Amino acid sequence: MEEYDNLKLENQLCFPLYACSKEIIKKYKPYLDKLDLTYTQYITMMVLWDKKKINVKELGKYLFLDSGTLTPVLKKLEQKGYIERNRNKEDERNLIISITKLGIELRNKVKDIPNNISKCVNLEQTEAVQLYKLLYKVLNGLK
Repeated sequence: MEEYDNLKLENQLCFPLYACSKEIIKKYKPYLDKLDLTYTQYITMMVLWDKKKINVKELGKYLFLDSGTLTPVLKKLEQKGYIERNRNKEDERNLIISITKLGIELRNKVKDIPNNISKCVNLEQTEAVQLYKLLYKVLNGLK
């Protein structure tokens, strides 16, 4: 093995992860553009469709995003009427994000997107499940 083999692009685990992520997100773009959503806004809404109400810190943990990244996303979603941001009455430092009626209705407009995207990914169902588990193993190891 050569001294600098570890610096070759083909020897980097991070590169195919990065490239796959970028290319998959690119596949989402036409669907999300029709709804005036970014990918980050879309995944934020996914958490809110499930949780209905969550504080920013917890939301950030789900999405692996810091509050500096989340704040502009949340402001945009609030401007669009999909969420409300309110201070916790018991602790003013906590910002609570709640889904609105309009935000709940948005779910009907996006419900086919995951199936459409999965058709673009050349994996069998069992391979997709295995990859999902491996990626979360990596993510959890990086915490």
